[in-house]
Amino acid sequence: LAPVPLGSPRFQSEPAALYRELRREYGAVAPVVLEGGVPAWLVLGYRELHQVTGDPVLFSRDSDLWNQWPDIPDDWPLLPMIGHKQPSILYTVGERHRERAAMIGEALEAVDPFRLRALAERLADELIDAVCHKGEADLAAGYAMLLPMRVLAVLYGFEEEQGPGLVGALNDMIDGRERALAGQAHLAASIGRLVADRRAAPADDVVSRMLAHPSGWTDEEIVQDLMVMTAAGHQPTADWIGNSLHLMLTDDRFAASLFGGRNSVAEAMNEVLWEDTPTQNVAGRWASRDTRLGGRRIRAGDLLLLGLQGANSDPRVRTDGSALTGGNNAHFSFGHGEHRCPFPAQEVAEVVARTGIEVVLDRLPDIDLAVPAESLTRRPSPWLRGLTELPVTFTPTPALGGTLA
Repeated sequence: LAPVPLGSPRFQSEPAALYRELRREYGAVAPVVLEGGVPAWLVLGYRELHQVTGDPVLFSRDSDLWNQWPDIPDDWPLLPMIGHKQPSILYTVGERHRERAAMIGEALEAVDPFRLRALAERLADELIDAVCHKGEADLAAGYAMLLPMRVLAVLYGFEEEQGPGLVGALNDMIDGRERALAGQAHLAASIGRLVADRRAAPADDVVSRMLAHPSGWTDEEIVQDLMVMTAAGHQPTADWIGNSLHLMLTDDRFAASLFGGRNSVAEAMNEVLWEDTPTQNVAGRWASRDTRLGGRRIRAGDLLLLGLQGANSDPRVRTDGSALTGGNNAHFSFGHGEHRCPFPAQEVAEVVARTGIEVVLDRLPDIDLAVPAESLTRRPSPWLRGLTELPVTFTPTPALGGTLA
């Protein structure tokens, strides 16, 4: 069976149909090729993904196991997403990983939820103030793509004015194109300077708490973990905001939210995690020995990509095919197993996303899409699913601090 290129435009244009075809053609585990013809397996089955993420010994997070490293060039654009010998939490295993996850979780758990909500609301209001008098805005590039990193920057200890530059570097890195390595370098340098500053002068922020942890992680390990936290905390949250607003603007079921309702905001956010999850595919796990999965022969060192969206829509667990908007949180959007997103990080993401959505609904009356829904496009990434733009129109309103500009 011929493997499918993971960079196929259909991963952006019609992923639901593509995942159905892949499942019909290959079953729960499909052969794919990454940039440069690099082979991998895409795990699409819900039960199979549960098995892979629940067995960290057989399906390891240790990328040193990869049997393709001899053929990977130094300038491979996916290196930021599939690291080699990176001393970060993503690639540690066993007890060392559990200690590291606890350190990150404790540093995030200490964030005051009221301060977080107030910070997210203030920064969201500032972004809306810049456009509310115009009667039109792009809620993807001009809002959702800016808010999460600006919030995280303050929580971590950056100066607020550094947020926009960090956003640009992150977007370049995650999209996996020609600017990916440059974006990674900018982000690493910025975080490295912050860690050095906080080592010399601790403050009340996430980075200082990580540095003060009794486990005694090195500065380089802290920098690498912050790289992971930043990438995982910003872009998926930005796309969660954008995808939820898109759903609410295009689906009559959520019309009440546009006129002050709040229950539908949570329902839309949960439906997005099932049906249009920001993190579509994740790299990955590596087989520690020869095995079989979903009827496929997996060799030692093979790379398995976690097809989160494919598994979320697996008809074997979604037998009626209806959308899930209630309290069912059994999706894979935050991962599963010991490498799942730490619960305090999920809480931060949810507060930022929900606040970002509610500020839009509070501040922009009679908001509506400015273009036909079918004309909207997605960013060219096989990993994350987000809109390139979300143009809207609304009645102009004054900024919070002044009059109509």
